[in-house]
Amino acid sequence: MAELRRNPLLGDWIMIASHRQGRPQMPKDYCPFCPGSGKVPDHYDVYKYDNDFPALSQDPPTPDPVATDFFETAPCYGKCEVILYSPEHTVTLPELPTSHIAKLVDLWVERYEALRADEGIRYIMIFENRGEAVGVTMPHPHGQIYGYSFLPKRLEVTLDNARRHLDETGNCLFCDLLDAEIEQDKRIIFKNDYFTVFLPFFSDYPYGVYIMANEHISNITQLDAAGREALAETLRCTTGMLDSLFGFKFPYMMCMYNEPVNGEDDSDAFHFHIVFYPPMRSADKIKFNASSETGAWACCNPTCPEEKAEELREAYARFIGKDE
Repeated sequence: MAELRRNPLLGDWIMIASHRQGRPQMPKDYCPFCPGSGKVPDHYDVYKYDNDFPALSQDPPTPDPVATDFFETAPCYGKCEVILYSPEHTVTLPELPTSHIAKLVDLWVERYEALRADEGIRYIMIFENRGEAVGVTMPHPHGQIYGYSFLPKRLEVTLDNARRHLDETGNCLFCDLLDAEIEQDKRIIFKNDYFTVFLPFFSDYPYGVYIMANEHISNITQLDAAGREALAETLRCTTGMLDSLFGFKFPYMMCMYNEPVNGEDDSDAFHFHIVFYPPMRSADKIKFNASSETGAWACCNPTCPEEKAEELREAYARFIGKDE
């Protein structure tokens, strides 16, 4: 079974992908992403790999005959790709040189351009899940790209707010957010010519840092060569900073937000940024999204963002100190 089902209470689509339950457990001595596996080239730096068990497909099956006058289904159209960061089985982003991560950025740009050329795709999400705490079972460093045929609800809400702010003020909501953070300067972690890393005023995760483009761009393809290099270095330092917090590889969900594609032009309202959603609230405690967060979407951060920003600045200094 593979289809989309509409939730009439939220006006959102749910991906039903029961075939993914059949994914095999990989033997401990085998990794399909390592050279020599027969699944990937024997030599590569970064690599795009089509997901073997995709939730979305550019040739989707016909939905099961379960729709009614009330319940709505749709084909699970889209694309699911795996992006391999390195041929090395255990080397993660902060352990890679900036020049190598720049190749990853180039691949993200290439895949974003390829997927938006498909007029059936409405939103492209580039993301990474890292660590067992967020359910990762494949340790080889990799991220993913989903091309959705619909605009996911979180993006719809964000875009509605951004459009409203633009209509009311003439300004980009994200630009105003960044300016306000810079003016207050309590939660800024570090910045360079192209990007600012900060823990936002409203952070719902203790260490939920944002990477935001300093200039108004709406998607990753608008970065020039120097901007792509700067993004690579910013990602290396941000993930290294998180690893330096408690001295172990920090689990996180990293989501890259670009403007929607193949619809209304929202380039003035949307602003390229990356958000980290790390589950840890301390070295040995996980912040679980329990009833309030899950059932009401009423987030509760058990920590003070200003205090955590200071911790992150100290962790950043430790990571940078290793380079010197």
